[in-house]
Amino acid sequence: MRLFLALEPPPELRARLGALADIARARCGGRRVSDASLHLTLAFLGEVEAAQAEALVAWLQGETPAGGEWHLDCWGAFRRPGIVWVGGRTPDPALTALQARLWDGLERLGHGGRPSRFMPHVTLLRRSRHLSTEALPPVELAWRWRRLTLLRSFTLDDGPRYEVLARSA
Repeated sequence: MRLFLALEPPPELRARLGALADIARARCGGRRVSDASLHLTLAFLGEVEAAQAEALVAWLQGETPAGGEWHLDCWGAFRRPGIVWVGGRTPDPALTALQARLWDGLERLGHGGRPSRFMPHVTLLRRSRHLSTEALPPVELAWRWRRLTLLRSFTLDDGPRYEVLARSA
């Protein structure tokens, strides 16, 4: 099964991110990420065997992140595969520390694939035709986070869907 660790936005923030996705889609085209699928990926694990997934669930349920507040204040785009996102202009020390600590634990559990850099963002659009974000409105959002989620990813005809396998304490 295809797994990743993420932060999920609270409902009010999820709705605000969804509204930004609608604005971005009107200007950039592409496929909008559904509100239910909006998240911040901390660690993509890829294909994981069932026994490893069970160990991850147990490990995550024992994790107690300190929490923090991430400020989203910019738009961005990744040329491949046409992704439009929102994120922060400056690195967030708490998120960076959390992501590094998670990878330390994941490596102790035998998972590889730690990325060489971490660029926190929330994907709003995929396969966008126009990646220029200059004309999009200013972003000023605060995301208070404190819980981690282990998600399983399914790819359907209309895009990815996620199933929650576990949450941290």
